[in-house]
Amino acid sequence: MTDAEPRRQPARSETGDPLLLTPGPLTTSKSVKQAMVHDLGSRDEAFVALNRQALERLPEIVHGEGRYVAVPMQGSGTFAVEAMLTTFTPRDGVVLVLVNGAYGQRARRILDIARRAAIVHETAEDTPPDLAEVERILVATPAVTHVFAVHCETTSGILNPIEAIAAIVARQGRRLLIDAMSAFGALPLDSRTTPFDAVAASANKCLEGVPGLGFVVCRREALAETEGRATTLTLDLHDQHRALEKTGQYRFTPPIHVIVAFHQALEEFSHEGGVPGRGGRYAGNARVLIEGMRALGFRTLLPDALQAPIIVTFRTPDHPNFVFQRFYDGLKARGYVIYPGKLTVADSFRIGCIGRLDADHMRGALEAVRETLAEMDVDLTPR
Repeated sequence: MTDAEPRRQPARSETGDPLLLTPGPLTTSKSVKQAMVHDLGSRDEAFVALNRQALERLPEIVHGEGRYVAVPMQGSGTFAVEAMLTTFTPRDGVVLVLVNGAYGQRARRILDIARRAAIVHETAEDTPPDLAEVERILVATPAVTHVFAVHCETTSGILNPIEAIAAIVARQGRRLLIDAMSAFGALPLDSRTTPFDAVAASANKCLEGVPGLGFVVCRREALAETEGRATTLTLDLHDQHRALEKTGQYRFTPPIHVIVAFHQALEEFSHEGGVPGRGGRYAGNARVLIEGMRALGFRTLLPDALQAPIIVTFRTPDHPNFVFQRFYDGLKARGYVIYPGKLTVADSFRIGCIGRLDADHMRGALEAVRETLAEMDVDLTPR
């Protein structure tokens, strides 16, 4: 693009906002935003009904009807993960934490603060857990009661082999706790074939709600065993569930507008075809993005076999004119917001494929990348 050429109007969502190519919070539909316009009381019958309907839908996403129950937790997704870990882990329990990114590390920190014993199996951020080593640890360490795993680790975008992990955990007679924050609603997770005690997620990821509500989908029998285990009052999933079952009310003030928006987001999720529909759109987004960025000379951190269609990590180009902040600012000026990298193994940046985005939005983002590279005088194409 030369100085004489006018810049295209920046891309915008249907409500006029820049498009968030991030792993959440993310671009939401106008109808989800509009659901928050009205005020409801926390004890209002209309709100109680909407909340109940939303919670009843969540176990269906993992084919857990009747066997699983969804327990909401006010706050970000990490609130839900901490609630899961500190409610389900016995005081004398030991958790094997599978780490290949920041969110596995965060789980270990949660357990340390809660004074729950933990053993860590860590691999590099671009490497899935060593399944043989996981089984070896479980065989050699009978004290381990639970295994914690991240389904899609947002640090890199890696898809961890959750089905294989679950099979090992079940074979060794242990319990599985899953952080599916960046996967729930887009990547298949079937409780009938992938046994787990609990899975934590949040409204503002693949279900395309807004931030402020996490939830844990729990196996009923396992949740019933957790009475008295929690290390905090507010994050006690057993107590939260008991109150909701008994009265339909939250123990403490719920994020009403967030929950009403979440109800609308779940309506749209169902209309799109559930996990196959939502995950299919994201997979299409990722395909367009990866092929287009590689054609421009960028390199992905992960091979295709390990890449989840949620967020893609690209290595920072080794070009003297490439400065990430200029690149970020150039894309933002064109209406696209991306994410900086979070890796220790490589300099990188990340581009998300989720939210109210489609393949045409990704093509627009690629055009913005081309324009920004030209503006920076960066040519990465092979010679």
